[in-house]
Amino acid sequence: MNEILSAISDFLWGWPMIILLLGTHVFLTIRLRFPQRHIFKAVRLSLKRDRGAEGDVSQFASLATALAATIGTGNIIGVATAIALGGPGAVLWCWLTGVFGISTKYAEGLLAIKYREKTKSGKMLGGPMYALEKGLGWKWLAVLFAIFTAIAAFGIGNTVQANAIATVANESYGISPYISGAFICVMTGAVVLGGVKSIARVCSMLVPLMAAFYVLGCLYILIVNASYVWPALCLIVKAAFSPEAAGGGFIGSTVMMAARFGIARGLFSNESGMGSAPIVAAAAQTRNPVRQALVSSSGTFWDTVVICALTGLVIVSSVLAYPDIDFSNGATLTKDAFSKIPVIGRPLLTFGLLTFAFSTILGWCYYGERAVEYLKGKNWVLGYRVVYIMAVFAGAVMNLAVVWNLADCMNALMAIPNLVSLLCLNGVIVHETRNYLWRARTLHHR
Repeated sequence: MNEILSAISDFLWGWPMIILLLGTHVFLTIRLRFPQRHIFKAVRLSLKRDRGAEGDVSQFASLATALAATIGTGNIIGVATAIALGGPGAVLWCWLTGVFGISTKYAEGLLAIKYREKTKSGKMLGGPMYALEKGLGWKWLAVLFAIFTAIAAFGIGNTVQANAIATVANESYGISPYISGAFICVMTGAVVLGGVKSIARVCSMLVPLMAAFYVLGCLYILIVNASYVWPALCLIVKAAFSPEAAGGGFIGSTVMMAARFGIARGLFSNESGMGSAPIVAAAAQTRNPVRQALVSSSGTFWDTVVICALTGLVIVSSVLAYPDIDFSNGATLTKDAFSKIPVIGRPLLTFGLLTFAFSTILGWCYYGERAVEYLKGKNWVLGYRVVYIMAVFAGAVMNLAVVWNLADCMNALMAIPNLVSLLCLNGVIVHETRNYLWRARTLHHR
């Protein structure tokens, strides 16, 4: 089973998917006249409450929940894996996918608001399944997307993250996976049983704290490695475009390998094009689609352009500073690189992995239950939450080789229907952008 799923995953995340995702990023960047230039406006909007607008949670809470689901172990371990397999040049390619992915995340957020529905109880529901059904009339594809999302939530959003927390707790502090699994299970239940407002409230407090602590820690490490930062930057740029293997302790990494693994990891990390983030974007209190589109786009900026880039620079500079680090082992590369920094290195890595993984569990629970609600109605949501909470404990204590590959497959299958909706509805996206961003009308217009 594992070998079959691994083969399917390798095929789904091969060059065709990379070309489709990166091609969508570039196409939407050009079509939307480089929305990246509005990124600082997007950051400002994310910090403001759009009072009087319809929605379940504030724009900041919506962004924090999306970031909670997006910023996970992939930002730390995933970057190291890309560097181990593709060399230091993978860092630049990962960063570039984040820059171009801002456009795709913008488009996803816009369609989420454009096609969201208001239930009789006043709750907002939206996401790619609603864009596919209402915008294109393709109910069957919307159903497929919802099925893939509900299943994927148990993989990359749940068991994989719980296993990462249990592994870190066991290796660092000798805590049994059964104890840590039970603790995570209880903590998850305390949050997710309260619904979107409870999840958003916790994420709004947790995400800024964990991101700020991690970024400041990385900056401290770069100060310690100050004499190696510029050589690391030069090596990253050179290796990204060099047809030959990079030097400086890195071996076997050519431009094709750097591009292959850097792009794949960047796309997988920021989830631009996967279709997950617009599910929670639809719940935001916003008066028009473009406001939320801009706020959503800032998520990719923070996730990849900032956090993944810092992680990559820390790892490459540490490898140059400490030649005894085993660069070829992606599983231990991050731990070895951070452990070389006295006092703060190992605690920073532990804190980052624990908080990033737990926040991902919370965010993906919301994605999964919204998919179930679309498929079966709100009466099934509570049952889904209970099963989701139980899966947290299972993930902490089980071998996840099969789960990892199944999760990779489901995430790729989520992306395909979502990308179809973005490409087929690009005219709608341009029309809304023209009305609220390009013309004299302001973003405050309803």
